[in-house]
Amino acid sequence: MCGIFGYIGGRTDAGPLVIEGLKNLEYRGYDSWGIACKRNGAIIVHKDAGKISGVDSSAFAEPCSMAIAHTRWATHGNVSARNAHPHISGDGTIAVVHNGIIENYQELRAELETRGHAFQSETDTEIIPHLIEEEYRRTADFAGAVRAACRHFQGRYGLLALHADSSTLVAARTGSPLIIGVMNDGGYCIASDIPAFLEQTHTVQYLDDGEMLVTDGKSILFTDIVTGEEHPKREIPITWSPEEAQKGEYEHYMLKEIMEQKESIVRAVNQDEQQIRILADAIRNAKGTFLVGCGTAGKACMAAEYFFSVIAKHHVNFAPASEFKLYHHFLEPESLLIVVSQSGETADVLEAMHIAKSKGSNVLAITNVQGSTISREADFTLLINAGPERAVASTKALTGQMAVLMLIAYALTGKLQDGKTKLLETGAAINDMLNPRYIKRIEALAKRINQNENLYIIGKSWNYPMALESAIKIQEVSYIHAEGFAGGELKHGPIALIEDGTPCIALLGNDEVTADMLSNAIELKARGGRIIGIAPQEHSVFDEWLKVPEAGPAQPIVNIIPVQILAYYLAVTRGKDPDMPRNLAKSVTVK
Repeated sequence: MCGIFGYIGGRTDAGPLVIEGLKNLEYRGYDSWGIACKRNGAIIVHKDAGKISGVDSSAFAEPCSMAIAHTRWATHGNVSARNAHPHISGDGTIAVVHNGIIENYQELRAELETRGHAFQSETDTEIIPHLIEEEYRRTADFAGAVRAACRHFQGRYGLLALHADSSTLVAARTGSPLIIGVMNDGGYCIASDIPAFLEQTHTVQYLDDGEMLVTDGKSILFTDIVTGEEHPKREIPITWSPEEAQKGEYEHYMLKEIMEQKESIVRAVNQDEQQIRILADAIRNAKGTFLVGCGTAGKACMAAEYFFSVIAKHHVNFAPASEFKLYHHFLEPESLLIVVSQSGETADVLEAMHIAKSKGSNVLAITNVQGSTISREADFTLLINAGPERAVASTKALTGQMAVLMLIAYALTGKLQDGKTKLLETGAAINDMLNPRYIKRIEALAKRINQNENLYIIGKSWNYPMALESAIKIQEVSYIHAEGFAGGELKHGPIALIEDGTPCIALLGNDEVTADMLSNAIELKARGGRIIGIAPQEHSVFDEWLKVPEAGPAQPIVNIIPVQILAYYLAVTRGKDPDMPRNLAKSVTVK
C-alpha cells in the first residue's frame, strides 16, 4: 500500500527525479517518506515523518545516477522517521524500500539477532537488508544475495534494493506490484504505480509475481526468483497522459475526478460490444456466478446484483472479497467469478481469484488499470477507461464500474443497444447536472451541516448499496460518523439513533419503491431527522432537495454523485484533506 520509486540510468539528477515521482504516488501512503542515493561509493539516506508533497526536491540535487525512494502507509511500527523507508543493512552498504508484509519477520528477526544483528526500527522491512547482507557475505553477488534472501520470506512484498559496491538496481515481487518505466532518454524507473513516471515515459514492462529483475540502467534482466530462469518481457505502451494525472484547475484531485464523470461514464459505455457479449455469455453459461470486490468496488458489485435481477432476471451472488474464502465450497469448474477493482492490485481480490482458480473456475475482471496484476491473472479483462484516479476516495471509478456491469446485464437480455442508449443519456444528464450553480448549492449545504457528528443515509433496491457507499465517502474524507441503511430496516433498530436535527439523506428514484422510501423518510422526520432528499422530484417530506435526473435502472449512478460532492465539501469545510484521509491509502495491496 506504500509508494515505491527508483531510478537507474545515465541521468545525474536521480535524487530530484525520484522525489518528484514519489509525490505522484503520495496517494499510496503519506505517513512518512525517505530516499537513498548511491554517491561516491556510499549510500546516502534521508527520511522523515510526514507528507512528501511539501518537500523541496532541489535539496537532493547533488549528482547521483541511482536512487530509491518510498512514501509509507504504516503497517508495522508507528509513524516516525526511524520506521520510514529506506532501511539499511548493519554495515550501511545496502538500502531497501519495500511494500507489503513479511509475515514471518519476527521469526527471521529473532534469528538475525542471535547472529549479532541490531535493528533500529519496529518494521518488518528492516530484516530485508540484514538478510541480504548475510547472503552477500557468502557470495559477493548482490543479485544472488537478494534472490537468496527472498526465499526466506513468507507473505506479499515488492522491494527495491541497491548496494554501495554494485552498479545494479535489483527488484523483486510476490503479490505487491512493481512496474518498470522504460525511459525515453535511457535508463529505467521502477515504481509501484504508473503515475510515478508518466511525465518521463509511456512505455512500461511488468514484473510478475515470483520474479526479480536486475538492471545497470543500460540493460535489464527478468528472472524467476526461485529457479533463476530468464523471463523475457515485452514493452507495452500506456495511453494515459500526464495531464490526466494532474489536478489542473482544481484544488483537490477528488473534486476533479468527481467532475470528470461528465466524460468517464461515456468512456465506460463505449466498449467493444463483442467483449460485453463475451462476458454476458460467460454469465449465462456458468453454473453459479459470484461478484467480488472491496470497499467502493464492492458496492458496485452489490448494485449489480440488482441490475442482473431487475434488468436480466438473472441471479448472481455478491461477496466481499475478504469474505470470499468462506464460499469456496460452492465453487466448481463451471462456476464464474467476476472481480471488480479500480487499481487491479487489491490483495483480497487477488486472494479470491486464487481460490477460484484452485477450483478450476473462470475469472473475469473489471478494472481501471491496464496491465495490473488482476488484469493479467484473469481469464478475461474489461477496462472501465476512467483514467487515472488519484484521490483515495474512489468516485469516477465507481460510476464506471456500475456502467459496465449494467451494460453486461442488458447484454444478457439481448438488449445491449438499449443499455448503451440509457447510459449515454444518463451521461448527458450528469453533464447538465454538474454545473457551477449545482456545485455551489451542495457546498452551501455542507456548511450548514458540517458540525453534525452523525449522519444517516437510506436507500432501497439499487439505491441501498449507494446508501452504504454514501456512508463510506462521508466517513473516509470528513470523519463524520455516517451509516447507510436499507430504508425498511430503520424500524428494526437504527431509528433509535435519530435525534432532533440529525441529517438524514434519502436516495430515491421514480420507481416501484418510491412510496416505501417516502414512508421511511417520514418515519425519520417524525423523530426529528433533517431530511435531505436526493431524487428526481421534490416531495413535501424533504427539508433540503438535491435534484437529480430521472435515470431508471441507472439511478444509482446518478444519485451517488451529489453525495460525493457533499462528502468533498464536508471534508473541506471541516479543514480535512479529502485527497489523503487519515489511516487510508489508495491501493490496498496488503491483507
